[in-house]
Amino acid sequence: MNTTENNNSATFHGSDCPCCGGNHVRNEISRRKFVSVTGTGAIGTIALSGLSWAALIDVQDAERKVPQRKPLVVKPILTYEVPTRRAQTSWRSWGGIQTEKDAAEEIARIAEELKSLNSQADFPVIFLPVTSVRNEESLSNIKDMESADLLIIYAAGGGQGMFDILNKTGKNIIFFCRHLSGPVYLWYEIISPRYLRQHTDKLAVKGIDENDVVIDNQDELLWRLRALCGLKNTINSRILTIGGAGAWSQPLDVVMKTVNEKYKLDIRDVSYEELGTLITEARKDNSVLSRAKRNADDYLRDSGIKLETDRKYVENCFVLEDILARLMEKYECRAITINNCMGTIMPLSETTACLTLSLLNDAGYLAFCESDFVVVPMGMLLANISGKPAFLNDPTYPHDKVITLAHCTAPRKMDGKKAEPARILTHFESDYGAAPKVEMLVGQTVTNVMPDFIFDRNIGLIGKIISNPMLDICRSQIDISYECDSKAVAEKMPGFHWITVYGDYIKETGYALKKIGIEFENLV
Repeated sequence: MNTTENNNSATFHGSDCPCCGGNHVRNEISRRKFVSVTGTGAIGTIALSGLSWAALIDVQDAERKVPQRKPLVVKPILTYEVPTRRAQTSWRSWGGIQTEKDAAEEIARIAEELKSLNSQADFPVIFLPVTSVRNEESLSNIKDMESADLLIIYAAGGGQGMFDILNKTGKNIIFFCRHLSGPVYLWYEIISPRYLRQHTDKLAVKGIDENDVVIDNQDELLWRLRALCGLKNTINSRILTIGGAGAWSQPLDVVMKTVNEKYKLDIRDVSYEELGTLITEARKDNSVLSRAKRNADDYLRDSGIKLETDRKYVENCFVLEDILARLMEKYECRAITINNCMGTIMPLSETTACLTLSLLNDAGYLAFCESDFVVVPMGMLLANISGKPAFLNDPTYPHDKVITLAHCTAPRKMDGKKAEPARILTHFESDYGAAPKVEMLVGQTVTNVMPDFIFDRNIGLIGKIISNPMLDICRSQIDISYECDSKAVAEKMPGFHWITVYGDYIKETGYALKKIGIEFENLV
């Protein structure tokens, strides 16, 4: 949905809906300005043209292969030293790794721990072999470090010069130190004053802080790896926009410049004219129509589905889903977002995009309505962290430790596996098309992230689903409860749209956002 503000007049939901896009005029002015500069409509956006259904059907009709998250590649490095005894003087530093035999045993211990972590990980990760180093010169012998996304430095001993060299690689770094989980490490004592603070009272190392130090705890290591896997799969990733980028009441040029700086997304745009051509050509293909009918049959046969709109709208959603999935496969991306959902797409598709986006999310894609790039990058990040679909929603006003979240494009497989029951209704504001009212799991813990308009400070809120009401608002709607004071939520909540996922990923979210210069506050 995209929106316009009516000056001093009553507002309404529709193609110019103020709850779904804000100051449309402001966005369009910015967009025209940037078309004249870039020819693409927004910073960092590449316009796709000359599309045809014939080119898309080159993509095999065999079982669809949805792109998966790329694995986080981790290089473990043990730093230590072997001191020589000297008479009547201090000849060794703190720590239980003092000999080559100690180091060999520690390498085996680390390898076993990483093997266990690998078996626990609910995200893709590759651990490279453990390498041990005693001095700065030996760092050049680490041949596989270049392929790593993350260096885990097991800081048993050795000088800080090694850390400086490793930090200059620009890779993410986590320091692991032992207290009780094995032989105690030297840097358990001095990682803060000697390295992080560089003999001062303030943090002094670029890109590393207290959050990057783990003592003993493998679970603490695991959630950090999960966060960095999500970040890897978001930064520099590709997303298709249908009808250009949007920015919900914000200047499009400013938002897209910041998105480019923080997330570095590769944005490919398909115009509505191009989409219209694809829809027209696809509808002339009998195999498309018969496939859409079969898929609708299978979908509606599900005992958890109740159809309460015209079946033709559902079939048309499957036609649109076929087109969008093929576009993503052709351009090798997993994410897509549609601008002007409620105004422009209806005459082209003869349905709404709501159910289509829900289907794409359930299939493993990252699909968002509204092309609101204030929030879409956060949706991609939280989905990539959790490995579950993200629900982009409109929040209401918090009260009595409850808030209602709603939108018409909710995934059914919110846990990434099991489809929740759903009623298939019309889209509420237009009373047209097909939109799922997903009955989300009551009692389920959810992570909610509230992106701010300026990409400076996001807010997190853990909640619990307490009901699936049927208010006269967007179809998929949940009431969630939370523990903190409602006045604090009202005072702190920034931006507009929220992102919600099943589970608790607050720590991972804050850790990942800080890596790209966005502060994070968890409301508790």
